[in-house]
Amino acid sequence: MATVELNSKNFEAHVETPGILVIDWWAPWCGPCRAFAPIYDDASERYTDVVFGKVNTEEQPELAGTFGIQSIPTLMVFRDQILVFARPGMIPGHALDDLVEKVKALDMDEVRKQAVEEETAHQHGEGCDHDHDHDHDHAHGHDGHDHGHEH
Repeated sequence: MATVELNSKNFEAHVETPGILVIDWWAPWCGPCRAFAPIYDDASERYTDVVFGKVNTEEQPELAGTFGIQSIPTLMVFRDQILVFARPGMIPGHALDDLVEKVKALDMDEVRKQAVEEETAHQHGEGCDHDHDHDHDHAHGHDGHDHGHEH
């Protein structure tokens, strides 16, 4: 399956679809982004059960702002609506393969349990450096549940 261009209109639908969604945040002027593109496209052809999305930060500045994208490329992975990986910088193909395999192997019951524990700690004011800007998203089709955007 080829990569999917994500934008403000289809982003939520892709995140809310069960399964694995990998997102490459990029821009046309970014040399490392262009170098990473064929690696990313190649992985999208090999992992047909995973959605590989791309967000052009030049065309989607609000989306990039919502997720606090500060450097590109940035790679994010959602599984079953939970953000399980986020890191700036391009990675080689074998590392992308390792990442996809690790996400596939995750025990999502355990991940959900940890997410609930973190959210509980967050609400009680325990140590946290999360970005609090994401709440305004709820007006744009969120169902009011926390999908892990601030992890």
